[in-house]
Amino acid sequence: MELVANLSMLFTELPLLERLRAASAAGFTAVEIQFPYDVPAIALKDELQRCGLSLALINMPAGDLMQGGLGFACDPQQRVQFANALDEALSYALMVRPRQVNVLAGRLAQGASRGRAIATLAANLLDAAQAFDRLGIAVLCEAINPLDMPGFLINTPQDLHALLAEVNHDNCFAQLDVYHMARQGISTEQAMAVLGDKVAHVQFADAPGRGEPGTGDIDFMAMYQALHKAGYQGALAAEYRPSTTTLDSLAWLAQPPFNQ
Repeated sequence: MELVANLSMLFTELPLLERLRAASAAGFTAVEIQFPYDVPAIALKDELQRCGLSLALINMPAGDLMQGGLGFACDPQQRVQFANALDEALSYALMVRPRQVNVLAGRLAQGASRGRAIATLAANLLDAAQAFDRLGIAVLCEAINPLDMPGFLINTPQDLHALLAEVNHDNCFAQLDVYHMARQGISTEQAMAVLGDKVAHVQFADAPGRGEPGTGDIDFMAMYQALHKAGYQGALAAEYRPSTTTLDSLAWLAQPPFNQ
């Protein structure tokens, strides 16, 4: 399993492009960036090449979701906005070539029909899966805990499994966030029992504080063993908020299971 640095949370002491050099110097060979769109795609591509890094993942634009809004991926009234976001992500990805693109489901509007929201999200994911398939880029969707993000449409492995079944496309996969599962009392083993080989990307932070490994209650050896037992061989992306400077927070890199 390849360790990946999430540059939207790590090395934030630096401007985004400088974080690439810092991640490479710390020993990472791949990075992910939640929303890189403020940086010109050519500039990101060039810096990735200079640093010898691959780009594991980016998110599709998500509207106002990260500012507390609903987003638009599950909103039946915002299919046009999703299509525009898909065009933007395709154009950006064509240059920077991430391995995978994550689609954030968004929040269910108060009084809205959950069934209609799921159907809308599935239709949007199908559009994205088909479009990115032409570029050889996988499309992901993830479950996020409702404590950190109240109203989020997809919370559990069961929610995500049912969604992927409705999308029913070979280029649409699950992203498993170990932190979001732990916040709901769901172990990695339990999540993998539901999602199995549909998991194409894994992110982690300790819980409950979302800090680096060792600052919370997650048994990361058990996480690693559950992933290994399930046959997972993809990325392990560090998506945590450092309790100190990023460099000082990286002691976990030299500790089991991450030093294997």
